[in-house]
Amino acid sequence: MADSAQETLRALIVDDEPLAVERMRAICSRIPSVEVIGDASDGKLALDKIEGAAPDLVLLDLTMPNMDGMTVARTLAKQETPPAVIFVTAHDDHAVEAFDLDAVDYVLKPVDRDRLERAIQRAVSRRGEREAGPQSQWLDELWVPHRSELIRIGMAEVDRIDAERDYVRLHVGEGEDRRSYLLLQTIAGLEAKLDPEEFIRIHRSTILRRGAIAGLRHDGLGVWSAELVDGEALRIGRTYLSKVKAMAGR
Repeated sequence: MADSAQETLRALIVDDEPLAVERMRAICSRIPSVEVIGDASDGKLALDKIEGAAPDLVLLDLTMPNMDGMTVARTLAKQETPPAVIFVTAHDDHAVEAFDLDAVDYVLKPVDRDRLERAIQRAVSRRGEREAGPQSQWLDELWVPHRSELIRIGMAEVDRIDAERDYVRLHVGEGEDRRSYLLLQTIAGLEAKLDPEEFIRIHRSTILRRGAIAGLRHDGLGVWSAELVDGEALRIGRTYLSKVKAMAGR
């Protein structure tokens, strides 16, 4: 295989707005790692063109006539060797579903060239990884809304996840660099995607990175807490206590 840094992906633009297509073509013409081979103005036409041209990459809008972008992505996800998908949209509220469908990235309009180029390079890198061998079944990153863009959070950076109704709050960093991000996702849904060797649920509202746990403390009357490396103590729910104790070999 050629060096992934020099590889060029053949891309199909799918958007029902002619000006958006024209802008995407102009931006892509300045990105060496992508070659636009065509465009489609609705989902059904996009699937026909994908079947005929077999692009490596689809730059996919969400809102279109006949068939929307999410339906197109669901259809592609059922294929044995689907093209990579980068959503390019004005809507920031479908990111979780997009990544459930294994989208490479989720780029918000108006499209910035540098942002799109980073997304395309991710598609190039992922193509190389897949050709190199099978991937882990567990989630290794999340893309979360932050201000006017979506940012990548590697799961290796996350040490605590808290439930907040229909959202989860991801805690990242230490000390003064500590920050958190809200993501529209249930804690149970996220737990099912996390590597159990790396993360453990200690309460109906809390998941911890195993490495963030310094020890367990018995508070009396059958109540236990997890002591974290940063000095905080979090109560362990009774439902999860046996599994947490098993982690500690008790």
